[in-house]
Amino acid sequence: MTEKPFHLTGREKLALIWRFLGPCVGLFVGGLVCACLDTGFLALTPQIIRVTVDSILGTTPQSILPAAWLAYLRADVIRALWLAAGAVLLAAALRSVFGFGQRYLFAAGNERFIKSMRDTLYEHIQHLSFAWHTAHSTGDLIQRCTSDVQVVQDFVCRQIVQVVRTVFLIVLYLALMFRMDVPLTLVAVAFIPVSGLASGLFYRGIASRFKAADEAESALTTTAQENLTGVRVVRAFGREAFEVERFNAKNDRFSQLWIKLGGLLAVYWASGTLLTCLQVMVVIIAGSVRAVQGAITLGDFLAFVTYNGSLAWPVRMLGRVLSDMSKAGVSMDRVGYILRAPRETDAPGAAPHPATGDIVFDHVSFGYGDGAEVLRDVSFTVPAGTTFAVLGGTGSGKSTLVHLLDRLYDLPPEQGRITIGGVPLEQFTRADLRRQVGLVLQEPFLFSQTIGQNIAAARPDAPLADIRHVAGIACVDDAVTEFKDGYDTLVGERGVTLSGGQKQRIAIARMLLQKAPVMIFDDSLSAVDAETDAAIRAALRQNLGGSTVILISHRVTTLMQADKILVLDGGRVADIGTHAELISRPGIYKQIYDIQMNSDDRLLLEADAAPAGPEGGAA
Repeated sequence: MTEKPFHLTGREKLALIWRFLGPCVGLFVGGLVCACLDTGFLALTPQIIRVTVDSILGTTPQSILPAAWLAYLRADVIRALWLAAGAVLLAAALRSVFGFGQRYLFAAGNERFIKSMRDTLYEHIQHLSFAWHTAHSTGDLIQRCTSDVQVVQDFVCRQIVQVVRTVFLIVLYLALMFRMDVPLTLVAVAFIPVSGLASGLFYRGIASRFKAADEAESALTTTAQENLTGVRVVRAFGREAFEVERFNAKNDRFSQLWIKLGGLLAVYWASGTLLTCLQVMVVIIAGSVRAVQGAITLGDFLAFVTYNGSLAWPVRMLGRVLSDMSKAGVSMDRVGYILRAPRETDAPGAAPHPATGDIVFDHVSFGYGDGAEVLRDVSFTVPAGTTFAVLGGTGSGKSTLVHLLDRLYDLPPEQGRITIGGVPLEQFTRADLRRQVGLVLQEPFLFSQTIGQNIAAARPDAPLADIRHVAGIACVDDAVTEFKDGYDTLVGERGVTLSGGQKQRIAIARMLLQKAPVMIFDDSLSAVDAETDAAIRAALRQNLGGSTVILISHRVTTLMQADKILVLDGGRVADIGTHAELISRPGIYKQIYDIQMNSDDRLLLEADAAPAGPEGGAA
């Protein structure tokens, strides 16, 4: 994907997180409460051992228990030991209860968080402009909506939650450690800034590498998606070896980047392990010295070493969070890029209007943003209820006319005007306009569903009789009924199991079921033979009623019975008129007519020469 550098500020990232965290914040708060209680009971066990060693087995009273309790426990040591064991088991049982609570609540919050992200992203993508989609690869969008969403989810729902729990644990353990022995605690605390500094330096150095690895994964996903989608072309042209080599190159780059990242992570964690071991060793040595000197009791020493050992991993966990923060930051930028893309919106005052009047292009000029104009001062009128044909060479702007009429692209201000029934297109709501302008493209898209479901895409509740009726008009009903499962036949991805002509005819049937007052056929009969072309046009003439039809084709026989024929050349109107008028004078249309009208086409023309009838122009 080619895009300008895009970065969210820290405040924008927090706002993005809160946007998806808001609906499930209660679950996370409940989980954190359970996690803190779990940590509290974990901290209680060393205190039980401390009291047992010093006050029951030893002779040093601890201030944790009242004197009366200490006297009761010392009266029977065996009973006291059983009570201590029971207290440890009770703490473990309560930890299990709160551990279950935190895991269940975090799991529920986690799934709601990621569901909210996916739903929001998918809904937003559905409302992005056609121009935005054409500028971004499908594989990259899929990677952003899956891998990057997963990274953000892992960071927010696991790492940030772990940070809160870790901070609580550190504060609680340090408070207990300071209460037991201040000098020894200062020795343990001295290592924390060193770990924090090392993590910070690592975080600064690894963020760009995470971004490069993420982009390499996006390129790899795009390559795989293109290959799987275009499998028929790959097989037809024997490109298997080339595609394997191309995929391997992308995969090698992706692997090398992650190997380098793995090396950096290995250095970080190895150095962290060394620092942790050094801290534990120093605390044990210093604690042993103070215990021998009588500055602390044996119970204090055992509890202190336990707390210090438990403290080492959370401190390192904070460093891991910093490293994961760099990766999550990159993913949040990539997700935020999609969410910041402007949605298609209706102009103020836009409302539903019937698309039943004349279609007028008034001095329309248009380019796709690359500096070259595709249409140059194009003006023409399509009378309501007639058939209007467009002929022109590749790149002459035929499909651009369709894209503008369906508002797949918006006409910039001061570059002309397009109206239907006198109403400018921008005054229509997009959804209402597209419901009334049926469109069949040269390369139709079919979903991985049944043939019946594909035809009924615009009317999912349409009965089978209506589906078969429009399929008959499109001359595809006989072909479908020959399949074993008929209209319940599943088509492959993008309709790959059907021929090009069958896909086009199914797409025509789908558009006919829409019953739109404006119907556009954008070279949608290019994959059928001339005889089927003539049969479809004859059926359309009898069934289109008062619909306005716009035909785009390279085949003269498809267009010649239209009420008007527009000839485009280089984005300009080269000529316009009826078939009889255009062949009576020299020009592009006459040249194409003379080239295409071989003997077979003439026979088809004679068979298809019946007049259009009163219900509208011929198709």
